[in-house]
Parts: sequence; C-alpha cells; structure tokens
Amino acid sequence: MSTTVLIVDDHPSCRASARLLLESEGFEVVGEAVDGGSAIEQTTSLAPDVILLDVQLPDIDGFEVASRLADGDGAPAVILMSSHDSRDFGSLVEDSAARGFVAKADLSGESLRALLDG
Repeated sequence: MSTTVLIVDDHPSCRASARLLLESEGFEVVGEAVDGGSAIEQTTSLAPDVILLDVQLPDIDGFEVASRLADGDGAPAVILMSSHDSRDFGSLVEDSAARGFVAKADLSGESLRALLDG
C-alpha cells in the first residue's frame, strides 16, 4: 500500500513537478490544492497520509495551515516546503506543527521518507 500525498502549492509547475517526482518514487498523489483554504477542505475529503505544503501561499501561510491540519488523532503528516532554505524562516519551522521541512530543490521520495520515518 502506497503513501498518499496531497500537494499544496500556488504554482502549477511546482505541483506538476512534485507529482511526477513523487509518483515515480512510489507515492500516490491523491490531490492538489492551490491555497491554504482548499488544502484544509481537501484534507478533510481526501484524508491523505502526507501533506506536502508550501510555506508561502496566497491566503493562509503554510505554518498556520500546518497548525490547523496537525491537530487530532489520525492527522496527516505535514511536510513544509519552500524555494527558500529552512534557515530563512528562523525558528518558525522548528516551532511549527509540521513533521519537517524540505527545500523544493531537494524534494525526492528519499527526503520525504526520511522525514516521515524520523
């Protein structure tokens, strides 16, 4: 059984690249969302195992979305991502409800699995 993923990013090219990469490495992408509000809605309807969540979204930032989605039993693992390095966000990444952070340039099935297993 493969790990299901919801990709949340406001850039269509990033969502498409992440989908191709993750599907080629054995993940099942069950949906895509363009902003925080739709991410919250789709998480409820799709119940993914993992949410790959861009930090900078047009409506609600990824840190707030992670906080809202990581509550409760059976909550999905939230992995923040950005084109910026995690150091650019100071302690926000470490203090967030997310399981971890990956730079978009470093996204791979291996990096995602390492965060999920760690």
